[in-house]
Amino acid sequence: MFKIAFRNVLRNGRRSLMTAAAIAVGGASLILFGEYNGMALIGMETGMVRGMGHMSVFQKGYFDFGGGRPLAYSVSNYKAVIKLIEDDPELKPMLNVVTPTVTVYGIAGNAALDKSKTFFGKGFVPSDRDKMRRWDEYGLDPNPDKSPLGLRDDNVDHGVIGTGLARILGLCKPLKIANCPVQPVPAERGVVDAPAAAGEKAPRLDLLGSAGGAPNVVAFYVNEAQGMGGQEMDDSYIGMNLPLAQQLLFGNGEHKASSIVILLNRSEDMARARARLNALFAEHKLDLEVRDFKELIPMYNQIISYLQGLFAFLAVILGIIVIFTTANTMSMSVMERTSEIGTGRAMGVRRGGIRRQFLLEGAFLGILGATAGVLLGVLATYWINHAGITYTPPNNATPVPLSLLTHHIGGLLFGVWLALVIMAMLASIVPANRAARMKVVDALRHV
Repeated sequence: MFKIAFRNVLRNGRRSLMTAAAIAVGGASLILFGEYNGMALIGMETGMVRGMGHMSVFQKGYFDFGGGRPLAYSVSNYKAVIKLIEDDPELKPMLNVVTPTVTVYGIAGNAALDKSKTFFGKGFVPSDRDKMRRWDEYGLDPNPDKSPLGLRDDNVDHGVIGTGLARILGLCKPLKIANCPVQPVPAERGVVDAPAAAGEKAPRLDLLGSAGGAPNVVAFYVNEAQGMGGQEMDDSYIGMNLPLAQQLLFGNGEHKASSIVILLNRSEDMARARARLNALFAEHKLDLEVRDFKELIPMYNQIISYLQGLFAFLAVILGIIVIFTTANTMSMSVMERTSEIGTGRAMGVRRGGIRRQFLLEGAFLGILGATAGVLLGVLATYWINHAGITYTPPNNATPVPLSLLTHHIGGLLFGVWLALVIMAMLASIVPANRAARMKVVDALRHV
């Protein structure tokens, strides 16, 4: 029966080829989009984890009241908490970086030009942040040893700002920012874009901030301006050394941490690490809570749902095309072989035998098309990944290479192949039933 079914598929080679080609194109499209989705998801996860770690530890109540009362809802004695986490025997093998951060808001001013702007600041340990930026569990970065922040732990009063903030504060020339428009000022001011002050290696800003009560003012020297990937962040961001952010926020009071960022070696350890952290804090009666990056950025789950829904929608559309194309081919085959079906029935072939034969023919069409689709998808993936195509994803300031997922995709390839074969068989059910229900006499005299 297998041999007969295969020969029947080859009997009308042109029609079978067109049907298999439609299945192959559908399969290749699903594979390419599935690989793009996979790369987009792990790329997004990698970017978020590099920027904010897998989890963060906060003082309870920080999300409700911390923005208005950072002094009351910051983590006290954070160094002891970090040591507690790093020394825990269960957590230690999972940890990559445990580092404090401080979030601060205030006003940045350029006294030389009499310009000021509200800012959002992040204080961190530069060496820890550089290590976080090198995290690459999925092997996406061809140059993982780079240090993009350009800051050092011992340069406490130095940092980076967004290119938009540099433009607003008149730092285009001293920071050598390309394509940076200079804001016009009245001629009597005599200066448009001030250079760094004499004897200073970097332009200076005065930062004003407070956790409540009297404001604190610190001198801040800008090493460079960096694109933040979004207008609002670009016009407001300042990245600075942790001690400077603490001095700006807490002044002469206790220097606390807004959060303790935890970077793991593997993302799959998040649930286990979080459970252990909660147990550890409960054991030591610490009023702390743990949030993972998916909770801190709700957009992450929304994007995942969107991409998965888009993939499902595309799969349904292509599935319908495959089913109707295969059903049409099998219906034509039944019509052309009516006399043959009648002869077989007259010679003793049962209805089930006729039905199985046409189902096998549909399965062979599906196998041929699905196999060709998988091969076509793999070849197209190789070409795209080596074609040098670039694009700028959301929240990215610079273009990145367009690449498709090439590892851990065995499940995707087999799933697409199996789905196409099953759809081709399902499409053959109606024509096969029609052939099996034919009356022998009517089939024999069919011309």
